[in-house]
Amino acid sequence: MGGAAVEQQIQQSILAVDLGGTSILLGEVSLDGKVLHTQSYPTDTATQAAAMENIGKAIQHYIDTVSRKARELVAIGIGVVGRVDRANGVWMEIEPGKTNPTDVARIIEQRFGLPCGIDNDVSCATLAELKHGWGTESKDFIYLNVGTGIAAGFVVNGAIIEGSHFNAGEIGHMVVDMNSDAICACGRRGCVERLASGLGLHERVISLKGEYPDTAIAIEDGQRVSAQSIFKHAAEGDPLAQRVTEEGSRALAAAIMNMVRVSDPDTIVLGGGVGGNAYFTELVEQHLNPKTMRFVTNGIARTKQSTPEAGLVGAAMVGLEAWTLRRGVLSHDE
Repeated sequence: MGGAAVEQQIQQSILAVDLGGTSILLGEVSLDGKVLHTQSYPTDTATQAAAMENIGKAIQHYIDTVSRKARELVAIGIGVVGRVDRANGVWMEIEPGKTNPTDVARIIEQRFGLPCGIDNDVSCATLAELKHGWGTESKDFIYLNVGTGIAAGFVVNGAIIEGSHFNAGEIGHMVVDMNSDAICACGRRGCVERLASGLGLHERVISLKGEYPDTAIAIEDGQRVSAQSIFKHAAEGDPLAQRVTEEGSRALAAAIMNMVRVSDPDTIVLGGGVGGNAYFTELVEQHLNPKTMRFVTNGIARTKQSTPEAGLVGAAMVGLEAWTLRRGVLSHDE
């Protein structure tokens, strides 16, 4: 990389936004994917309108109060939950049943005067992995995010699969237990998200606690039992925690093997707060069939990125794409 390119990366940055279920993470990211600074804000994801209002407020506050690390802010990139038409900058829906197509790119560009790109949060994390992680070695991998929910990004021959309705990778609704009593909002039973996600593990604890009156798990009304707490108690031998963790690990292993049969990846990159737990990951790996996994040469892998904020880096890359496109259009017009 030449000196001029290095200087440009030092001088210019992107404001990235990663919308989560309970907070918005904002950060300044260099053009080569280095997170320079982050700040968190509260949010409301009950509706797209409420989320958009909070995103706008957070961006305004960040710009007004945080000193930039780079000389020039060139774009804004946003990662959100739900379906996104990335090419047109439109947030289609935050979740099924809450469809409200919103031209986010136009709204943000008009308000802040900067090019704006938007994509699904897991797609953003997958893009970051493609540009700055396993994508430097593999052109066929799956980025599997296991956090509050479960979703995946499929990279096939170096490209992220979007689908005809921008809904590819919603593997949380893959049925992995036909006989399960865990009912999903999608209308089916035994979806992996209901068994292995952070929210799903909590729901299983609540559903089964009557069978385990002596459980050591602290269960408080209105409070979510964290996956980390469940795994801790499972490791200590608590029967309820062990049952829920075993169910979850088997479910996630089944989902992984199903995905392997679909896209033939050489790597499964496991991310997210639940997916990053070593105890849980070890159990998942124990349930993987060697014959099914024989071509997954890199196995279940951790990210190769230098920063844990993969979604933020990916959102920045989407913003960079919007800026690059704008520059190309302006150059053509000139």
